[in-house]
Amino acid sequence: MSKRKLLHSSIKKPQKIDNLIENQQQLIELLKEKRQAVISHAVTKGLNPYVPMKDSGVEWLGEVPEHWSLKSYRYACLIYRGKFGHRPRNDPSLYDGDYPFIQTGDVARASKYIEAYSQTLNEKGKAVSQLFPSGTLMMAIAANIGDTAILGFEAYAPDSVVGFKPYQNLHLEFLRYSFMAALPALEQTSTQSTQANLNIDRIGAVKAVFPPLEEQLNIIDYLDDMLCSYDSIEENANQAIQLLQERRTALISAAVTGKIDVRDWVAPNLQDSEEQQEAIA
Repeated sequence: MSKRKLLHSSIKKPQKIDNLIENQQQLIELLKEKRQAVISHAVTKGLNPYVPMKDSGVEWLGEVPEHWSLKSYRYACLIYRGKFGHRPRNDPSLYDGDYPFIQTGDVARASKYIEAYSQTLNEKGKAVSQLFPSGTLMMAIAANIGDTAILGFEAYAPDSVVGFKPYQNLHLEFLRYSFMAALPALEQTSTQSTQANLNIDRIGAVKAVFPPLEEQLNIIDYLDDMLCSYDSIEENANQAIQLLQERRTALISAAVTGKIDVRDWVAPNLQDSEEQQEAIA
């Protein structure tokens, strides 16, 4: 094969890899949409397709099961905001002590539970902040707006984070899924300045629906199982993207330096994108 044909072959291989990467990225985006749709349907319609429904009168909820309770979040849970009453907030004299300090990034990086922290406060720092007990549902209300996770340990948090404690007959994990479903409604209520943000009054005013406790537990189990399967598919897709990117880099480097002949390269045996999409349908 001539050098020109070999170069043409080396160009086509990365293009094929780019197409495979794009397919995996599209799958990940589809998974995000599917997660939101599954959560929203489960916490606003329930798992029984034959249950009598009623009009909620709330745009983001639509029709809801007739026997579910409709109320604002302020009547479903205690809402209290973090605090940091010192400026500048990055004053080094407040940090590097014995007290965990949770920020919006810690909430965003967590899955269901916040199990790690990257910063601590000292005695001076904790005096200007807000303490949250272990088991509090945390929400970022600035930057990573609407991200939620359950605090796995006692920690302090600034005013960019809100904490929730459900009232009687409301399960903490159902409340978390409810907030995840309500994210579009919460985003609509956020104020716009340099970036979107929420406050306690705006969150508390949003209406949601709440089933009896037994149904909450069934919905939690259902969503845990569904999201676990989606997470597994997404993990496989991300691993495939990483391998493809590494292969692309190696192919280009080797073709440019003439170290290998790329004519016989074949793509990795990835599951067909249509089959993957059927798995999350």
